[in-house]
Amino acid sequence: MTPTNNFPADPITDAARSVTDKITDAASQVRGQIDEAGRTAAQKLEQTRRMAANGLESTASALHQGGEKLTGLAHSTADKLAGTAEYLRNNDVKRMVADVEQVVKRNPGISLMIAGAVGFLLARTMRRSD
Repeated sequence: MTPTNNFPADPITDAARSVTDKITDAASQVRGQIDEAGRTAAQKLEQTRRMAANGLESTASALHQGGEKLTGLAHSTADKLAGTAEYLRNNDVKRMVADVEQVVKRNPGISLMIAGAVGFLLARTMRRSD
Protein backbone atom coordinates (compact mmCIF):
# COMPACT_ATOMS: atom_id res chain seq x y z
CA MET A 1 0.00 0.00 0.00
CA THR A 2 1.15 3.36 -0.83
CA PRO A 3 0.40 6.27 1.45
CA THR A 4 -1.78 8.97 0.01
CA ASN A 5 -1.92 12.62 0.82
CA ASN A 6 -5.64 12.86 0.83
CA PHE A 7 -5.74 14.02 4.43
CA PRO A 8 -7.49 17.31 4.98
CA ALA A 9 -5.22 20.29 5.63
CA ASP A 10 -4.26 20.79 9.26
CA PRO A 11 -5.92 24.04 10.45
CA ILE A 12 -3.20 24.72 13.04
CA THR A 13 -0.44 24.41 10.42
CA ASP A 14 -2.35 26.71 8.07
CA ALA A 15 -2.86 29.28 10.84
CA ALA A 16 0.82 29.12 11.75
CA ARG A 17 1.82 29.67 8.12
CA SER A 18 -0.59 32.60 7.87
CA VAL A 19 0.80 34.23 11.02
CA THR A 20 4.38 33.62 9.84
CA ASP A 21 3.61 35.22 6.47
CA LYS A 22 2.01 38.24 8.16
CA ILE A 23 4.97 38.69 10.49
CA THR A 24 7.40 38.41 7.59
CA ASP A 25 5.45 41.03 5.60
CA ALA A 26 5.26 43.38 8.60
CA ALA A 27 8.99 42.99 9.27
CA SER A 28 9.73 43.76 5.63
CA GLN A 29 7.59 46.90 5.77
CA VAL A 30 9.25 48.06 9.00
CA ARG A 31 12.70 47.43 7.50
CA GLY A 32 11.75 49.52 4.46
CA GLN A 33 10.46 52.35 6.67
CA ILE A 34 13.65 52.31 8.75
CA ASP A 35 15.78 52.41 5.61
CA GLU A 36 13.78 55.39 4.29
CA ALA A 37 14.05 57.21 7.63
CA GLY A 38 17.81 56.65 7.62
CA ARG A 39 18.12 58.06 4.10
CA THR A 40 16.00 61.08 5.02
CA ALA A 41 18.06 61.77 8.16
CA ALA A 42 21.30 61.48 6.20
CA GLN A 43 20.01 63.93 3.58
CA LYS A 44 18.98 66.43 6.27
CA LEU A 45 22.37 66.14 7.99
CA GLU A 46 24.12 66.71 4.67
CA GLN A 47 21.96 69.76 3.98
CA THR A 48 22.62 71.18 7.46
CA ARG A 49 26.35 70.57 7.07
CA ARG A 50 26.39 72.47 3.78
CA MET A 51 24.38 75.36 5.25
CA ALA A 52 26.73 75.58 8.25
CA ALA A 53 29.77 75.59 5.97
CA ASN A 54 28.22 78.33 3.82
CA GLY A 55 27.42 80.40 6.92
CA LEU A 56 30.94 80.03 8.27
CA GLU A 57 32.42 80.93 4.90
CA SER A 58 30.20 84.01 4.69
CA THR A 59 31.18 85.11 8.20
CA ALA A 60 34.86 84.56 7.47
CA SER A 61 34.54 86.64 4.32
CA ALA A 62 32.87 89.46 6.23
CA LEU A 63 35.59 89.34 8.88
CA HIS A 64 38.28 89.49 6.24
CA GLN A 65 36.61 92.51 4.69
CA GLY A 66 36.47 94.22 8.10
CA GLY A 67 40.10 93.18 8.49
CA GLU A 68 42.32 95.65 10.22
CA LYS A 69 39.68 97.39 12.33
CA LEU A 70 38.44 94.11 13.69
CA THR A 71 41.96 92.78 14.24
CA GLY A 72 42.94 95.81 16.28
CA LEU A 73 39.78 95.58 18.35
CA ALA A 74 40.25 91.85 18.91
CA HIS A 75 43.86 92.31 20.04
CA SER A 76 42.90 95.17 22.34
CA THR A 77 40.09 93.16 23.89
CA ALA A 78 42.32 90.10 24.26
CA ASP A 79 45.00 92.18 25.99
CA LYS A 80 42.45 93.61 28.44
CA LEU A 81 41.04 90.17 29.18
CA ALA A 82 44.53 88.77 29.78
CA GLY A 83 45.31 91.66 32.12
CA THR A 84 42.09 91.09 34.04
CA ALA A 85 42.81 87.37 34.33
CA GLU A 86 46.29 88.09 35.67
CA TYR A 87 44.88 90.60 38.19
CA LEU A 88 42.33 88.04 39.43
CA ARG A 89 45.01 85.36 39.80
CA ASN A 90 47.41 87.61 41.69
CA ASN A 91 44.99 89.32 44.11
CA ASP A 92 42.67 88.10 46.82
CA VAL A 93 39.22 89.58 47.53
CA LYS A 94 40.46 91.91 50.29
CA ARG A 95 43.04 93.41 47.94
CA MET A 96 40.44 93.88 45.18
CA VAL A 97 38.05 95.66 47.57
CA ALA A 98 40.89 97.96 48.65
CA ASP A 99 41.66 98.71 44.99
CA VAL A 100 38.00 99.57 44.29
CA GLU A 101 37.98 101.90 47.31
CA GLN A 102 41.07 103.71 45.98
CA VAL A 103 39.48 104.13 42.53
CA VAL A 104 36.29 105.52 44.09
CA LYS A 105 38.30 108.00 46.21
CA ARG A 106 40.26 109.19 43.16
CA ASN A 107 37.18 109.44 40.88
CA PRO A 108 34.10 110.20 43.01
CA GLY A 109 31.99 111.70 40.17
CA ILE A 110 32.46 108.80 37.80
CA SER A 111 31.96 106.35 40.66
CA LEU A 112 28.61 107.95 41.54
CA MET A 113 27.48 107.77 37.91
CA ILE A 114 28.46 104.12 37.67
CA ALA A 115 26.74 103.31 40.99
CA GLY A 116 23.59 105.09 39.79
CA ALA A 117 23.59 103.19 36.50
CA VAL A 118 24.10 99.86 38.26
CA GLY A 119 21.29 100.70 40.72
CA PHE A 120 18.99 101.66 37.85
CA LEU A 121 19.71 98.41 35.99
CA LEU A 122 19.20 96.34 39.14
CA ALA A 123 15.86 98.08 39.82
CA ARG A 124 14.65 97.40 36.27
CA THR A 125 15.74 93.79 36.49
CA MET A 126 13.96 93.31 39.81
CA ARG A 127 10.79 94.97 38.50
CA ARG A 128 10.73 92.72 35.39
CA SER A 129 11.16 89.57 37.46
CA ASP A 130 8.02 90.39 39.49
